[in-house]
Amino acid sequence: MIELRDVYKTYRMGETLVRALRGVSLTIGRGEFVAITGPSGSGKSTLMHIIGLLDVPDSGSYRLHGREVARMTENELAILRRGEIGFVFQQFHLLARTAADENVALPLLYSRGRYDLAAAREVLARVGLADRASHRPNELSGGQQQRVAIARALINRPSILLADEPTGNLDTASQHEILEILKGLNRDGITVIIVTHEEEVAREAARRIQMRDGVIQSDVGASKPRAAAAPEPATEVASEPRARVRELIEHMRQGFRALAANKIRTLLSVLGILIGVAAVVAMLALGRGAQQAIEKQLSSLGSNLLVLRPGSVRVGGVAQQAGVTTRLTLEDVTEIKEHVPGVNEVSPNVSGRAQVTFANKNWNTQVVGVGTAYARMRASEPQIGRFFTEEENRQRARVALIGLTVVRELFGGQNPVGETIKVNKISFQVIGVLPEKGATGFRDQDDVVVVPVLTAMRRLLGKDYVDYIDIEAESPQVMETVQNATTDLMLSRHRVPPAQRRDAYQIRNLADIQSALEESSRTMSLLLASIAAISLLVGGIGIMNIMLVSVTERTREIGLRKAVGARPRDILNQFLVETIVVSVTGGLAGIVLGWGATLVLSSVAGWNTAVTPGSVLLAFAFSAMVGVIFGIYPARRAAALNPIQALRYE
Repeated sequence: MIELRDVYKTYRMGETLVRALRGVSLTIGRGEFVAITGPSGSGKSTLMHIIGLLDVPDSGSYRLHGREVARMTENELAILRRGEIGFVFQQFHLLARTAADENVALPLLYSRGRYDLAAAREVLARVGLADRASHRPNELSGGQQQRVAIARALINRPSILLADEPTGNLDTASQHEILEILKGLNRDGITVIIVTHEEEVAREAARRIQMRDGVIQSDVGASKPRAAAAPEPATEVASEPRARVRELIEHMRQGFRALAANKIRTLLSVLGILIGVAAVVAMLALGRGAQQAIEKQLSSLGSNLLVLRPGSVRVGGVAQQAGVTTRLTLEDVTEIKEHVPGVNEVSPNVSGRAQVTFANKNWNTQVVGVGTAYARMRASEPQIGRFFTEEENRQRARVALIGLTVVRELFGGQNPVGETIKVNKISFQVIGVLPEKGATGFRDQDDVVVVPVLTAMRRLLGKDYVDYIDIEAESPQVMETVQNATTDLMLSRHRVPPAQRRDAYQIRNLADIQSALEESSRTMSLLLASIAAISLLVGGIGIMNIMLVSVTERTREIGLRKAVGARPRDILNQFLVETIVVSVTGGLAGIVLGWGATLVLSSVAGWNTAVTPGSVLLAFAFSAMVGVIFGIYPARRAAALNPIQALRYE
C-alpha cells in the first residue's frame, strides 16, 4: 500500500541545510496501526508529510497503491490526497467562524463540489458529537475539537488516516477517547499512522517505528498486512455545468463569510470601488447630459445648412469691409435657388437692434428679417400662432413672431398672440411665439423678434441688401458641391476681379460646426469618464492590498484546504470570488450613489444629466473587471503556497 525506497529530504533554513530524512525505506500495508516515534528533529513529521502527499522527497521512490508519486502533478496529488488520505492535526486546524458540521463537510467541497451537511452530521455522530454539530470551535472543548478534526478526516472515507500528535493538546480523559476512536477506525479496516512522542500513545499501536536523525532506528511489531482490494482511482470533481454552479455558489458563500469576518477592512475596500463607480456613473451622466444639450441647441440650427456672407475685398493690399461689389441682394437669393443644383431652400436674412415696447414695458432686442422658408430651415415653426406667408412678405406686412425671452419681458408669460407691439415706434401684430432654443455662450437665441424680410428692409432697417443668405442642401453628400457652385455663381454675378476673389464671400458649413461640437462633446465625456476611472483603479489597488493581507492572515487556512484536497485552481477561484464579491458589491452601491448624485446635480446645480443603461453597464462591468485584474495576483499567490509551509505558518 505504502512503499518508500531510499527517500531523502533536505530543508534549507537560512544558510543551514537540515537533512530531515536520510535514505528512509519503509513499507506499510493496508489495515495496519503504526506509531512513528522519536525526539524532536528526528524527521518523523517530515516522513508523515511525505506519506500524506503534502510534501515530496528530494530523491528516492514513494509508491502509493502502486503509483509513483514523483511523477504526479500538483493537481493529481490533490485529487489522490482527498480520496485516499485523511489528516488529524495536533492544532486541530478548524475554521474558527464555521460550525462543526461545516468544518467536517469542508473536504466535500473539493471532492463533490458542494457541502453535504447531512453526511457530515452522520460522521459527527460516529465520533460522538451528534449534539454539537451546529457549535463553532470556540464553543467546544479540546477533545471535542479533535473529534471534529477526526470526523473531517473521515468524511471522504479514506483508506489511510494520518494523525500528527493527535493527543498532544488534550487532557488524559480526552486522550483516551481519541485513542479509542482511532483504534475503532483501525478495526474497521482503515490504515492508521500516528506521529507521537508520547510513550503511552505509542504503546497502543500494533507497530512502532523509532526514528532519530532522519533514519529509522527500529521497526517493531510489523504484521502481515490484510489483503487489499485494488483501490478505485481518484477522480476530478464532476465537471457538468450544474456541479460547477454549485461549486461557484459555495465559493461565494465562503467569500461572503470571510469578508464579513473583517467588516471594517471589507467596508474600506468596498468604499474604494463604490466611489469609483459612482464617479464614473456621475461623470458619464454629466457628459451625456451636456451632449444632449448641445444636440438640442444644434438641432435649432437646422440640418444641411450653408450660410453665405459677404467677405472683404482688398484695396491696395488693405482689407476693407464688404462693399457694393460683394453685397448680397434679393436677386442673389433667386439666382441661387434657380441655378445652383442640389439646393432645397433659400432664405434671405437681415438683422439689427431695435427697441420693442408693449403698454408700459420696453425691451431692447434683435430684429431679424427672414423669408418664409426660414421656419422650416431653422426649426422655428411657432409653438403658438403661425408663421407669416409669402403674400404678407410681398406686402411688407407689419406682423412679427417673438421669442420666449421677449414674451417674458413684455407680457410676463401671458399669451401675446394677437397683441400689438411697437418696434422702433412702428406697430406690429404678434402672430406667433417661436420655439424655445436656449442661450449659448454668445447670445440668447430666444431674445429675438422675427419679421418678413421685405418689412425689415423697407420699414425698419432701411437696407437694400441682405446680411446673409441661408442655403439648405438636399443632402449632406452634396453640401460641398453646393458650396462651390454658390461661390462661383456669386463671383460671376458680382464680377469680382480675380485678385479679390479669395475673400470676397464666406460660406460657413453648419454641418461641420455641428460635427466639431459633437466630437468635442464626446471627447469631454470620455475625458470625464477617464478621470473618474482613475478612482476605480485606486480602489482596485486597495482591493489587491486587502487581499494580500487576507492571504497572509489565512495562510494556515489555505494549507488546511490543500491538505483536505483543494487543488491550486480551487484556492485561486476562492480568492478571485472574494475579490469579485467586493467589487460587485461596491459596483452596485456605486451605481445607486452615482444615480443619486446626478439627481442632486440636476436639481440643485441645474446641470443637464442623463443616466443611460449603457453607462451603468459600463461602470458595473469595469468594476467587476477591476476586481478580477487586481485579485489575480493575490489569488495566484495563495494558490501557489506549499501546504506544509502554510500549515506551519506562524
